[in-house]
Amino acid sequence: MEDDRSENGIVEHKAYARVGLLGNPSDVYYGRAISFSLGNFWASVRLEPSTDLVIFPHPTHDLVQFNSLPYLVNRLQTDGYYGGVRLLMAICKIFYNYCKENNINLHDRNFKLSYDTNIPRQTGLSGSSAIVCAALSCLLDFYKVRHLIKLEDFSKKHMEELGHGLYMPMTMDLLPPLYLIYAENPSDSGKVHSTVRQKWLDGDKFIISSMEEVANIPLEGHTALLEKDYTKLANLMNRNFDLRRQMFGDDALGALNIEMVEVARRVGAASKFTGSGGAVVVFCPDGPSQAKLLEDACEKAGFVFQPAKVMPSFLNEVDIETLSSKLKQTI
Repeated sequence: MEDDRSENGIVEHKAYARVGLLGNPSDVYYGRAISFSLGNFWASVRLEPSTDLVIFPHPTHDLVQFNSLPYLVNRLQTDGYYGGVRLLMAICKIFYNYCKENNINLHDRNFKLSYDTNIPRQTGLSGSSAIVCAALSCLLDFYKVRHLIKLEDFSKKHMEELGHGLYMPMTMDLLPPLYLIYAENPSDSGKVHSTVRQKWLDGDKFIISSMEEVANIPLEGHTALLEKDYTKLANLMNRNFDLRRQMFGDDALGALNIEMVEVARRVGAASKFTGSGGAVVVFCPDGPSQAKLLEDACEKAGFVFQPAKVMPSFLNEVDIETLSSKLKQTI
């Protein structure tokens, strides 16, 4: 998260896209994940003091005017009913309720919120989360309550006891060069969780044991990164995706998403989804020559291929102070 504060009380924050390197989708099943911020794409939010509280729609992502009825229907079929305004409204509500429930006093001045983003839609790169994170950071600074809001926000024990998960920053220097593959016309990443989650809730033994295995992959991955055992890292990335494929099935994951993984594997690279589908994170253990082979293969397949720009943590001293004392010792 980067910030750019101007005069006259204007606050601007940027949040980068996020890649799930290991562990997903166990992160929504009381599991673990190793993720990193992706500097290739970001969302930014601007908060400006105002007489009235106003949330501005984005001129591209929140269209309310169309050339024709067929154009409107086509837009909804390709992009859905989603946009950033609903996200800004939702984080405002959650922020206010959290402060009220925790007796955090807020001043009564109003603001205007606007946003922009270049994160490709439906690629599993946490585009919605980036908008929310940037907006929340603006609210924390506008109301001057950053020191009162806990940063940590998946084991079942921590979620039940604390109401949130545990967050442990890691140094980006541990990572080898990574690459990103994504499709210009990706699938809807929001559809792939449905049946698996219900099976998990119903106590399906295969799903539960598989999710537990996925949750253990980040633990092994953490050790592999510390020891710079990149052969182990490659194996874990591939195993992570294989488990996901076994749980969700090819129909749910989609042929295009699977092909993005397979195009990397055919040149000997390790690959897995960055999130729920639509983009793939890749590690080329044989180095630049292997990456060039993959780039050529992606071009033939019609995929976008580019080096992943890993961003460092932007936690400031106030953010770090909201972490539990146990985790602060690891920073």
